[in-house]
Amino acid sequence: MTAAATQLAPRALYQEVAERLRQQIFGRELEPGSWIDELKLCQEMGISRTPLREALKVLAVEGLVTMKVRRGAYVTEMSERDVREAYQLLALLESDAAARVAQSASEAELAELQALHEQLEREVGQRDAFFASNERFHLRLLEIEANRWRQQIVTDLRRVMKLNRHHSLFKQGRLAESLAEHRALMQALGQRDGATAARLMRAHFENGLNAAAAQA
Repeated sequence: MTAAATQLAPRALYQEVAERLRQQIFGRELEPGSWIDELKLCQEMGISRTPLREALKVLAVEGLVTMKVRRGAYVTEMSERDVREAYQLLALLESDAAARVAQSASEAELAELQALHEQLEREVGQRDAFFASNERFHLRLLEIEANRWRQQIVTDLRRVMKLNRHHSLFKQGRLAESLAEHRALMQALGQRDGATAARLMRAHFENGLNAAAAQA
């Protein structure tokens, strides 16, 4: 093994640990608000404290973990205010992106979004699959708009939103409502109507916030 490879190994390990912890958090194996038992995790993963603590620092920067002085690390728990502010920011950022995509996307790019929308149509009865496809649709729209700063902020916000116990799509009937909103958005994008696309995207997030609040 080369010296360069030796130097990269610890970095690769803590990143791998961070990803594993992310999946445990998103899968609710580690619940929001719960204390993270570092010793237990080290034993389960067969690692020392050092890569685990480096991984926890990464997750703290992402907002998934909260470090408390002399008490250790906890899975972040979102308050009602946190949820409201995240939805408001997403509405601002993604509505502007939708307007720009409507005005400047190529026909091929709009066809990509249409294909993702059609996948949503097929998955409306499968909540977990719908969640994943819904996120791919929104992130692809941002990729097409190509503002990397916007993409970074939205990706971080969406990651933290997965901690929300009262996700808007959990509400009975919300999947069908969300799909109808996507359908209208796709129509506005296809018509190159930026103002309508922005308005519909804002309404999409406002309705999502209302549904999440109703679940609280």
